[in-house]
Amino acid sequence: MTSKNTIISINPATEEKIAEYQRLSVDEAKISIAKAQMTFRNWKQTSFKERASLTKNLANIFLDNKETYAQLATQEMGKTIEQSRKEIEKCAWVCNYYADNAESLLSDEHIKTEAYKSYVTFQPIGVVLAIMPWNFPFYQVIRFAAPALMAGNVGVLKHASNVQGCAFALESLFNKAGFPDGIFTNLNLKAQDVEPIIADKHIAAVTLTGSEPAGRSVAAIAGKHLKKTVMELGGSDAYIILEDADLDKATDLATFGRLQNNGQTCIAAKRFIVLERIYDDFLELFTKKMKAAKMGSPTDEDTYYGPLARMDLRDELHDQVTKTIKQGAKLVLGGFVPEHKGSYYPATILSEVKPGMEGFDNELFGPVASVVRAKDEKHAVELANHSTFGLGSGVITSDAERGEQIALQLEAGNNFVNKLVASDPRLPFGGIKNSGYGRELSGYGIKEFTNIKTVWVE
Repeated sequence: MTSKNTIISINPATEEKIAEYQRLSVDEAKISIAKAQMTFRNWKQTSFKERASLTKNLANIFLDNKETYAQLATQEMGKTIEQSRKEIEKCAWVCNYYADNAESLLSDEHIKTEAYKSYVTFQPIGVVLAIMPWNFPFYQVIRFAAPALMAGNVGVLKHASNVQGCAFALESLFNKAGFPDGIFTNLNLKAQDVEPIIADKHIAAVTLTGSEPAGRSVAAIAGKHLKKTVMELGGSDAYIILEDADLDKATDLATFGRLQNNGQTCIAAKRFIVLERIYDDFLELFTKKMKAAKMGSPTDEDTYYGPLARMDLRDELHDQVTKTIKQGAKLVLGGFVPEHKGSYYPATILSEVKPGMEGFDNELFGPVASVVRAKDEKHAVELANHSTFGLGSGVITSDAERGEQIALQLEAGNNFVNKLVASDPRLPFGGIKNSGYGRELSGYGIKEFTNIKTVWVE
């Protein structure tokens, strides 16, 4: 019998128990946070060279143990093993990028004024609480941790309950890399225990990647206590398919974009806004490719997409599909709950989706595509921007210059032409509107959790 103070990890492909993890009490978590604060006092004094050496160690451990960590991610949240391996490789990339570039990204900025000397310097602020999701259980955490620690901060993690194996593996990774004890700690807490943790005097800032409701809740609590926050929330990314697009390329991108990570990606292509002239041709070819994509065990090398991370998420997605159909959309493919074990949901296409429908207005976090008809280019841009979200968007066209001009009109933090939106440590990543605020990655991201200090010397 499971204790109220434990959490069980379930394999979403088999519904079998993986492991059971002990929850921390708020008091126990506060002890860890106080320890992290003490570690910060020394860590902030270390050189970039010392930090970089340890961060390089971290990258090497990821690569040397890639298969072990990839298998763990696949087991806990169901992504295909191939994509889990790529996630681990990306963790190493981010670590190496910040190890190589943090010092220059945070170098003092000298500004000429009437002072003898005036400049801006970037100093760490302390213990950063990261509230992270399950869909990229290693990468989402490293995306925060590598720049934050290279800047001289320390981190505590409140990870999603269903990926605690990955969470504890991350804590162990930092220890193996030689980082000081207390520099990165996993806090296996209940969601309702987060509020007193944010309020803790040693927490300097909070970063969250997750749903819009979670973001609103955490931002409100942090705001009450005047804690800095960065929010990377949901998205309903629009991809405009112009009439001059190569349909074979466009549908390849659309298929991978909708099924990548089993459709559970904030910046996944979700709304495909297709010009009327090519709408039917796009839909026919897209349907053929989505239908051919193999759904199966995420550990099989030839599986294109696996199960959703939890059964409740699968059921919620199906309810959204059903609602969209009742609102007038047409079911072209999929749209049913499989009878076999696991939280699987088939590749699904909804056509003639319009504003006001569930599949247009809200995020569909799974392998479901909404195909929207646009009269012309201007109408397509209007439809793309007709959203409360603003995380990413894309344009598919044979005219790159035309695509760039459209990308500049789209209301999102990340806008790609002829490529799926993806995060890259060299570029800032984040959203606008209900997709959040602040930026991760690049020089912009590493400065989010620093004291941007003005120094004036007369």
